[in-house]
Amino acid sequence: MATSRSSSGRPGPGGRRAPGSQGGQKPRTGQGGTSFQGAKGASGRGPAKGSAAKGGPAKSGAAKGGSAKGGAKGGTAKGGSSTGAGQDRGPRPFASSEKSSRRMPATPYRPPHRKRRPKNPPVDRLDQHDPDGVRLQKLMAQAGVASRRVCEEMIEAGRVQVNGETITELGIRVDPDTVEIHVDGVRVQLDENLVYYAFNKPEGVLSTMDDPEGRPCVSDYLNQQKNERVFHVGRLDVETEGLLLLTNDGELTNRLTHPSYEVPKTYLVQVRGPMEKGIGAAMKAGIELEDGIASVDSFRLVDSTPGHLLVEVVLHSGRNRIVRRLFDAVGHPVEKLVRTEVGPIRIGDQRQGTIRRLSRTEVGHLLASVGM
Repeated sequence: MATSRSSSGRPGPGGRRAPGSQGGQKPRTGQGGTSFQGAKGASGRGPAKGSAAKGGPAKSGAAKGGSAKGGAKGGTAKGGSSTGAGQDRGPRPFASSEKSSRRMPATPYRPPHRKRRPKNPPVDRLDQHDPDGVRLQKLMAQAGVASRRVCEEMIEAGRVQVNGETITELGIRVDPDTVEIHVDGVRVQLDENLVYYAFNKPEGVLSTMDDPEGRPCVSDYLNQQKNERVFHVGRLDVETEGLLLLTNDGELTNRLTHPSYEVPKTYLVQVRGPMEKGIGAAMKAGIELEDGIASVDSFRLVDSTPGHLLVEVVLHSGRNRIVRRLFDAVGHPVEKLVRTEVGPIRIGDQRQGTIRRLSRTEVGHLLASVGM
């Protein structure tokens, strides 16, 4: 009796070849076993009588997707080779079609880096440098000059002076209690305890902080909740309206009121008209008064109405009632007098009887006007 041969292509029962061998076709060898090209799958579960069952060998054929009965576990997958016991399959290489279809991911656009700021040279050699102080740009930003970044640009541009020395290098530290900082020639006020106000004084208010007779005075318009002790810079007579500066900066007050600094003051004067020609030129040249010659720096006609004239005069003299006495001397007594400017500070559209705090820019220009 003929016996069936194994799946290597030898004849099976009755001299028949196993299906898939195709006339001695060479087997394909895999890891741990062999499989035949074109084999559709493994055989059925039971033995076939005299022939292999549907593409698989009799009895000893491999189970569907696995090894033959009694063989090692982990047999071949459908259409693959049978594996031996304890042997693992290696990694499957990419097919040629998969290799050709692979593409590198698109690289996202990255803008160029900002140019790095060059390192600053050491500032220890500078006379104004104080290792225990505050950075100059930080101190300027705290004083309200500008943002810290803009202050750095000002320093690099040579617009900042420290105690009279121009600084162009970042990193310098200064003592805020003793240093003087100027930006474009304007003093930066660093002392937060010093305050500066503009008061639009109404007519009938005394230029004093206290009056024994109980008449209206400057202190009646101050906000007592601030508990700030300030005093007025100069005086306006009781009939005169307009700008009166209030501060607790003693040095500034002294310079604003001292005649040697010649701080200009601007007034609007209403007088009776018409006015003869040559009055303005005579006031510029100087008018003889009981306490000496007095003059104005400028004289300008602003407006005229029937019977009235509005004149703007600028003078730096601080003598008592000087404007009224000048116009009395030329035969045009003052009907109404308003001071509109003191140095760089203007009353503008500030409402009468109100007090406003000067901005840091205004304070800087005011200090610069008297050389501070």
